[in-house]
Amino acid sequence: DVQLQASGGGLAQPGGSLRLSCEFSGFTFRIYAVTWFRQAPGKEREGVSCFNSYDGSTFYTNSAKGRFTISSDSAKSTVYLQMNNLQPEDTATYYCAAVSGDVTDGSWALAPIYQYWGQGTQVTVSS
Repeated sequence: DVQLQASGGGLAQPGGSLRLSCEFSGFTFRIYAVTWFRQAPGKEREGVSCFNSYDGSTFYTNSAKGRFTISSDSAKSTVYLQMNNLQPEDTATYYCAAVSGDVTDGSWALAPIYQYWGQGTQVTVSS
């Protein structure tokens, strides 16, 4: 079975940093994408950043560009999301999700294409 385990959430002050981890197991497919989504109360789930194993490409939502960095450690089967300069609007439950196959700039943020989801990890940014 494919499993994803998200961790690393917590409380941060505005301007602070957190690093989320998504450890995955049970992958039998060589090409996959792992994406971080977030959902704040009363808002739709939003794609934040994606790592595409096909070519190592990465994607970011506009609000994450320049502040968040996604990376992958294949030896640890883990995808990280380094979040710097956090702001109150980053407060949300963050989920990691995976899909087998390639994704594009036009598809990576579409939640319905993802086959596997981890549990959420809460990120709260507040002074």
